[in-house]
Amino acid sequence: MAPYESESAGRRKATRYVVPVAVVGVAAATIGLVPALADSGNPDLPKISAQQLIEKIAKSDVQQMSGTVKTSTDLGLPSLGGMAGGFTPGADGSSDGKAGSSADPQSKLTELATGTHTLRIAADGADRHKLSVLDSAAEYSVIHNGDEVWAYDSASNEAYHAKDAAGAGDRAAKHRKSETPKGVPATPKELADEVLKASGKTTSISVEGTSQVAGRDAYKLLVKPKQAGSTVGGITISVDAKTGVPLKFTLTPAGGGKAVVDAGFTKVDFSKPAASTFDFTPPKGAKVTEGDDLKARDKSHAPKDMPKDMPKDMPKDMPKELGDAQGGGMKDLKVIGEGWTSIAELKLPGGQGLPTGGSASGDVPPEAQKFMDALGDHVTGKFGSGTVFSTRLVNALVTDDGKVYAGAVTKDALVKAANAAQ
Repeated sequence: MAPYESESAGRRKATRYVVPVAVVGVAAATIGLVPALADSGNPDLPKISAQQLIEKIAKSDVQQMSGTVKTSTDLGLPSLGGMAGGFTPGADGSSDGKAGSSADPQSKLTELATGTHTLRIAADGADRHKLSVLDSAAEYSVIHNGDEVWAYDSASNEAYHAKDAAGAGDRAAKHRKSETPKGVPATPKELADEVLKASGKTTSISVEGTSQVAGRDAYKLLVKPKQAGSTVGGITISVDAKTGVPLKFTLTPAGGGKAVVDAGFTKVDFSKPAASTFDFTPPKGAKVTEGDDLKARDKSHAPKDMPKDMPKDMPKDMPKELGDAQGGGMKDLKVIGEGWTSIAELKLPGGQGLPTGGSASGDVPPEAQKFMDALGDHVTGKFGSGTVFSTRLVNALVTDDGKVYAGAVTKDALVKAANAAQ
């Protein structure tokens, strides 16, 4: 049974706000529906099976809501400190080093990919949404009201404006699809959707008691890999007992410790927000950047040596086709295994491993080399030798002969896959 195939149009219109977790697309793999009844807990709610709870989520159609969401992402990466700016051509996020807008949502919201953040959200149907990222001394907001989209960064007193809301939404959707495995998830509901929209035999799903989230009664849906070797310990989704809206999403690593991803409401209200919530006028003296101006600038600074025969619509097997079209890139993508322990195998351009500061190319900045060394772990096997770059969830083995093995699996699993490929 696939309840998500009958997803209602109204539910698809539910507001979407960006929070971290590009890795969820890798971790989610495939899911099998395993009937299980909720045990008695606090609060005392009627028993429900996992399949029934998933269907309840699928049928939820909340169009009006407001609340506060706290998100935390801990991949175990070393702090970049001041090195981060050195990895990109423009410290302001522009590809050519020229000033853009600090309020541009496409660049600003990427800051949510790490650390802990507090978000305030509001929605009233498909045409009115607001997201505010709260900082200790500043606030960043994105407001969609009818045919207008505004974004404002109080720290820099800069605003971003786009008149074509539909176009902005399409652009954002395309950006998410191009930058992340399955799109950047949003509220706890979107995070749950990423996990629950697939089904398979490699996953166990059960209802594990009840809880209270933001003062509301909720069921706890537990999603766990059946396979050994995954770095994912489990995913717990707290589902509002009345509305079916996921209120909290927690992804824990197999190795234990702090959650890799923890996103949940601390306050939530399903009544209609005040109309004034979605009103915005740039403060006096604010620098306003029009979205069309940024598009024109990006277009004028696009690489001049792009292939002329690039296809308009990229095929589903883009990594291989795109690499071929560019005369290099990531070729011959293969998937080893299935489910949560799937490993992607591909070749680096040039058929060689990563360059180092002492390599023939000698073009790796010391800051970048320091960062790579901090992540890397030298390994050997039948495949030869290479380096494993690790996070608490996703690991990647780059061999000296230019192959990459990556997945939400352990280091040993990557080495085993590389040995078997010989």
